[in-house]
Amino acid sequence: MRHLTRAVLVGSAALLLCSPSRVDSQTQQEARPPMARVVPKRLEKHGHVRIDNYHWLNQRENPEVIAYLEAENEYTKAVMAHTENLQEQLFEEIRGRIKETDISVPYKLDDYWYYTRWEEGKEYPIYARKKGSLEAPEQIMLDANKMAEGHGFFSVGGRAVSFNQDILAFTFDTVGRRINAIRFKNLETGELLEDIIPNVTSNIAWANDNRTLFYTKQDPQTLRRYQIYRHLLGTDPSEDELVFEEKDEEFSCYVFRTKSKAYIMIGSFQTLSSEYRFLDADNPMGEFRVFHPREQDHEYDVDHYADHFYVRTNDGAKNFKLMRTPVTDTRKESWQEVIPHRDDVLLQGTEIFRDHLVVSERKDGLVQLRIMPWSAGTEHYLDFGEAAYLAYISTNPDFDTKVLRYGYTSLTTPTSIYDYNMETREKVLLKQTEVLGDFDSNNYVSERIYATADDGVKIPISIVYRRGTERDGSSPLLLYGYGSYGASRDATFSSPRLSLLDRGFVYAIAHVRGGSEMGRWWYEDGKLFKKRNTFTDFIACGEHLIKEGYAAPDKLFARGGSAGGLLMGAIANLRPDLFHGIVAAVPWVDVVTTMLDASIPLTTSEYDEWGDPNEKEYYEYMLSYSPYDNVEAKDYPNMLVTTGLHDSQVQYWEPAKWVAKLRAVKTDDNRLILKTNMEAGHGGASGRFRRYKEIAFEYTFLLDLAGIRK
Repeated sequence: MRHLTRAVLVGSAALLLCSPSRVDSQTQQEARPPMARVVPKRLEKHGHVRIDNYHWLNQRENPEVIAYLEAENEYTKAVMAHTENLQEQLFEEIRGRIKETDISVPYKLDDYWYYTRWEEGKEYPIYARKKGSLEAPEQIMLDANKMAEGHGFFSVGGRAVSFNQDILAFTFDTVGRRINAIRFKNLETGELLEDIIPNVTSNIAWANDNRTLFYTKQDPQTLRRYQIYRHLLGTDPSEDELVFEEKDEEFSCYVFRTKSKAYIMIGSFQTLSSEYRFLDADNPMGEFRVFHPREQDHEYDVDHYADHFYVRTNDGAKNFKLMRTPVTDTRKESWQEVIPHRDDVLLQGTEIFRDHLVVSERKDGLVQLRIMPWSAGTEHYLDFGEAAYLAYISTNPDFDTKVLRYGYTSLTTPTSIYDYNMETREKVLLKQTEVLGDFDSNNYVSERIYATADDGVKIPISIVYRRGTERDGSSPLLLYGYGSYGASRDATFSSPRLSLLDRGFVYAIAHVRGGSEMGRWWYEDGKLFKKRNTFTDFIACGEHLIKEGYAAPDKLFARGGSAGGLLMGAIANLRPDLFHGIVAAVPWVDVVTTMLDASIPLTTSEYDEWGDPNEKEYYEYMLSYSPYDNVEAKDYPNMLVTTGLHDSQVQYWEPAKWVAKLRAVKTDDNRLILKTNMEAGHGGASGRFRRYKEIAFEYTFLLDLAGIRK
């Protein structure tokens, strides 16, 4: 264990300091890493006793905690001082690829074309529309740049236009903790209405009377979305009626209006179960009816078209199937099969049109878009022609059209928006994100290979590198992973990433179990008592990339965030020798303590993802891999850990405690730095360009360790 050398006072925080990390000589003389004071707290459960020396760091309002985090930031700045020129160079380089004056592809909703645009030098978007045609005069609905003035953090959340398209309801967050307020704007006069609804989520939905808005409130402590309220314009929000409360602490809820505009839906969900209620959108003062009562292990979602509801369900169908039922009878006995279950295809979602059904499917790790005519005709799939990519259904609010709008991107192709005629099969490229400078997609190579896991399962790896990069085992490589909640991490384009590729880095995505890349079983093989598969899959991918010559053995780096930060913490404990450096962004690393605290956001709703540690078997299994609980006196890789003071998903104290414990016990002199954004939450800095400062910092950390300093 590293020995403590001296103590100093930083603000009101007593910080113990220890030997410096290995940095340049000037930094070694001036920078000393802060060591959080030790306040042992005894934690006992199921006969296990754990001592948490840094539990006190969870006191967000404690000046000593704030001073400690600020001291960590100062230390991080000192350690990275010799890279400041490269940080600035990378930021300007990344920003220089962005077309600052830009506009999204407009979409048509009833009488208007809606779009978002950005102006040069400004951090935030402008939301606008045009009536009738794209040649009509512009009407600015919201200018987030003006709204953000005076705020260190600002984000516009939900936006919804009323049935008559004359009232805009919108939510905004000025802290970063995803606690919003709702305001209303008269789009005909430009005036903000007096109605202000504080302390809500960003989830809102209009009824068809042009006066009633449904919205969701969260528990003030856990931030669980658990109440749906009904607000009538012009009335006191304090008198809004509670129309639904989700009393089961494992469930959250939300509200939306169907694409048909016929129904208001309330969805309740947790990891393995869901339930819906519906209400005629023309009768917002009516009572919601249960569509189908919740059942353990039954997930379903609902859409509407004409005389039927369409139900995507996993009832007897691990990879989901599509059913339909008359709007007059939603009992399961009345459900009729539209698309059967398939063992090798995951049914992800659908988009309904008057004459066609579009299905998003996932097979062999890749998304496919399937076009199915309602009447007689031949169904077909779109052909994308690349080994690794992401295709997705874009914004399609119009039922009465033969044109599907979809998006496409790959590791070498910037995001592209297409209109596709489902009858003639002609496609038109509407917009491809412009990358300024000398970018040419032909300069980059994308591949898909497979590693073999410990149990023989083949793990897909998506790879991209600059053409000419030799596969001779000399290249630095950044391996990214997530692997939780069934969320697939697809091969998508990133213009900032070019700054790594152009300097010789290889970039790879490990599609580890815990996601859904290979179907629902892929998810189930990486959760609960199989969670360790996520970690060992990632390690197998790293080893395979070295074996195949994509990565230098001493220049393999890893990155993951949030639940992917759990992955980073686990691999740091399991195979610290494999990685030269790790970037853990807003990492969830104190698994057991968090899952035992029902007052922390996301805890109770995720028992079916991680297990309930109040049960002994789950407790012991989670304890066996929880990164914070398994820190040992041994050498660890160089590590950059990031967090946000107002993070509502992974509380800042988890990475702060983890770094403090690592500092106290690790036996190496490698870099260990913690960077806390004191004005942001889980998503990092707000604004279009500020976030690129954070990316530039991460890239500089990696490049510097790889010996690339310009």
